[in-house]
Amino acid sequence: MENNAYPTLPLKNTVLFPHLVLPLSVGRARSIAAVEAALSSEDKLIAVFPQKDSRTDEPTADDLFRFGTVGIIKKMVRSEDTVQILVQGIERVEQLEMVQKQPYLSLKIATLSEPSDTGTEIEALHRTVIELAGKMIELVQPQIQVGIHHIISDVEKPLHQIYLLTSILSLDFDKEKELLAAATQVEALQLMHRYLNHEVQVLEVRQKITSTAQTEIDKKQREYVLRQQLEAIQEELGETNPEQAEIKELRQRMEETELPELVRKEVEKEITRLERMPSAAPDYQLTRGYVELALELPWNKTTEDRLDLKRAREILDEDHFDLEDVKERIIEHLAVMKLNPEAKSPILCFVGPPGVGKTSVGQSMARALGRKFERMSLGGLHDESELRGHRRTYIGAMPGRIIRAIRRTGYQNPLLMLDEIDKLGRDFRGDPAAALLEILDPAQNAEFHDNYLDLPFDLSKIFFVTTANTLDTIPRPLLDRMEILRLPGYSDEEKQHIARRYLIGRQIREAGLSEIQLSIPDETLSYLIRRYTREAGVRELERMLGRIARKVATQVATGQTQPVTVTPQDLVELLGPERFFAEEMRQQLAPGVAAGLAWTEAGGDVLYVEAVLLPEGKGMTLTGQLGSIMQESAKAAQSYLWSRAEELKIDQKTIRESGVHIHVPAGAIPKDGPSAGVTMASALTSAYAHRPVRSDTAMTGEITLSGLVLPVGGIKEKVLAAHRAGIRRIILPKENEKDLREIPEHVRQSIQFILAGRIEEVLAEAIPDLNR
Repeated sequence: MENNAYPTLPLKNTVLFPHLVLPLSVGRARSIAAVEAALSSEDKLIAVFPQKDSRTDEPTADDLFRFGTVGIIKKMVRSEDTVQILVQGIERVEQLEMVQKQPYLSLKIATLSEPSDTGTEIEALHRTVIELAGKMIELVQPQIQVGIHHIISDVEKPLHQIYLLTSILSLDFDKEKELLAAATQVEALQLMHRYLNHEVQVLEVRQKITSTAQTEIDKKQREYVLRQQLEAIQEELGETNPEQAEIKELRQRMEETELPELVRKEVEKEITRLERMPSAAPDYQLTRGYVELALELPWNKTTEDRLDLKRAREILDEDHFDLEDVKERIIEHLAVMKLNPEAKSPILCFVGPPGVGKTSVGQSMARALGRKFERMSLGGLHDESELRGHRRTYIGAMPGRIIRAIRRTGYQNPLLMLDEIDKLGRDFRGDPAAALLEILDPAQNAEFHDNYLDLPFDLSKIFFVTTANTLDTIPRPLLDRMEILRLPGYSDEEKQHIARRYLIGRQIREAGLSEIQLSIPDETLSYLIRRYTREAGVRELERMLGRIARKVATQVATGQTQPVTVTPQDLVELLGPERFFAEEMRQQLAPGVAAGLAWTEAGGDVLYVEAVLLPEGKGMTLTGQLGSIMQESAKAAQSYLWSRAEELKIDQKTIRESGVHIHVPAGAIPKDGPSAGVTMASALTSAYAHRPVRSDTAMTGEITLSGLVLPVGGIKEKVLAAHRAGIRRIILPKENEKDLREIPEHVRQSIQFILAGRIEEVLAEAIPDLNR
């Protein structure tokens, strides 16, 4: 064959040898053009050259291996985007120069004569190569060994046998190119001998490993050697096991992660288990998840606290109005941390009605401290495993919420808010409150054991903050571990400040408006607070402001361009009829009616107690869903009045011959507690004496049979409720005088407080003309 130019087909990852047939799938445009050019010629010859780099998509002569093979196209089948051809190699060639690059690559080539060297070395090498090939095939697939010997024996020349063995044994691309470049039979046989000898050694080592032969090597050393051999075998054979790669990555992460010694030993033991376990085993994913959890937990990773007290105060003031006690406590803790970095974080419990900002205070605390914030709602939680985790023996086991929250933050010292701690449940699955005893105890939580993790984790660096609406449902041992900070309700003036500073702007932005498009004057805001909301917090107020903003946004979206100023008269159209009314009908109280003050989870409330005499009736009837304590307060009030009737100018005959009915609206709402005692006594006295109670006066306090007035709780919430209802005169137990300091100054100045130590003092102030 002369030195002619031939259409050239570059191969990415295989080699065509002379005298062998090779099926090829051709997909590149230039390669398809080269095949079509060869087929259009009379002899159908094409030059096939392997590429130096398989990543090259548009190779030129410089990108091709120096040696190649001229072949004849025996068969061609077209498919959608590719051409399938069958090429038979004819002889080795060497490229001389490129003739053309487009529309297909064409090279001028020189034909290389076939090596014909002989001798005893060739014979010896040839026999050794055939023997090694048989041994390799026996190690890989013993069942095809006899067939391979038959195929090889049909080929006469040693070089042709080498080419045939190369295609059967699937050597890698670079080794195939070296064999094609061999100029003599000796060189080709030597290369093949070296390749086969290495492959046989690798396969024998692998067989030795799989036979689990006992050695005297130390256990750890043996594991290391076997692991290194396994990696070497996989690398040599070009095999990658996804499971082994994953385990190797886990082991590398373990080496790079700073872990306590106890944790490191446990993780290493689990990774070793994982290596011996098939990936299809049921425990494989569970063990892998456990190892990943242990490696992802921040065993020693913490954020640096920002201890700038001035900046912290600015952040707290920026986010929340008032709440001075809470802010002072946070600043105190920062000051202690600044002076004593080793100080334990307190467990704070924010108690107050809904909507006063308990959860958002926790977020502001985290921002002021520079810590990660994570909130976890405990409302309705009744399974202890939700906090402590499940044991890994169970299907679907997972770590508890505490460990998962720490994993999400990525730090050992986040601020973790446990919301609605007063709404924990309990059933046959355990008591979550009992689990919290360990979690929230600084003396115990330094070595918290999650059932899933089963390793001691230090929770003492976490700043725990809990929230509750009431303390009544929190178990006493759990309550003892927390420092209580009360967030009482807001007065109307405070709500107005909060709305002006935070709520209005936020709702305007959420509605897509600008502050120029919507304005709400103070008069309108005050009317909205008094007539459309009655709550301790500001959640309902924000909803109403949101409704107003959306109504205005609808007007703007339909083409209105004029700015909107909302007046009190506009509220009926925007929000509907007024939802709450001032107590106008109670301006003149009938005999037997008295205004009391009650505390609820939603804040304070004004509660009217109504008593009527039943002529010729007997006993006492109580309605309004009164609890046992309120019923006892009513009976104690009646007994006290009966015993002191002469002093109080009450006709004993009236008490003796008349029954009494006490009712407390609203009848659908359950009520209980001792603080209605003075109100019951005033209502009964008013009914028995036919003298009205002052309509501008409300009262609260517990009573005894001896006539004492005892202190009660929730004074601030009750006073704020009276202030909202327009009551400006309040009778309180004398021992509650200290609680007046918590009441905002503007509220305190607008109300007359009367402090009473006995029932007689209460009656004298509540019923002015009682003794006339």
